[in-house]
Amino acid sequence: MEEERITALNSVTLAYVGDAVFSLFVRTAAVEKAELRAGDLTRAVNGCVKAVAQSAMLEKIMPLLSEREQDVVRRGRNCHTPAKAKNASLMDYKRATALEALFGWLYLSGQTERLEELEKACIDGVL
Repeated sequence: MEEERITALNSVTLAYVGDAVFSLFVRTAAVEKAELRAGDLTRAVNGCVKAVAQSAMLEKIMPLLSEREQDVVRRGRNCHTPAKAKNASLMDYKRATALEALFGWLYLSGQTERLEELEKACIDGVL
C-alpha cells in the first residue's frame, strides 16, 4: 500500500489490521513453541492479546522504537475509539490500541522484518 494512503488511514483502522496481524503472530508462535491442545493454545494466546498484556508490551518496546514509530504509537494512543475497555483501564486500552496501530502501520507499509522483530520483543518471555 502507498505511504500516502497509509498515512491517511485513521489509527482505529491501523489497529484493526494490527490486531489481526499480532493475533496471527502470537498463535503461530504458540503452536511452534509447544504441543498444546486447542484449549491450552487459546488460553496462552488470550494471555498475550488482551489489553493489559499489550499495554505492558508497548512499554517494553518503547525504547526500541524510531521517532516515526513513536509518532504512530502516539497517534494510536490519542485516537478516539468507538469501543469501550471491558477488562482493562482506559489507559491500558489506549496503549493496546497504540500497539496494534503500530503493527498495522508496519504491516501495511511492508516493513515485515521490523514488524517481526518488534512482535518477538513483545512476546519474549511471555509465551
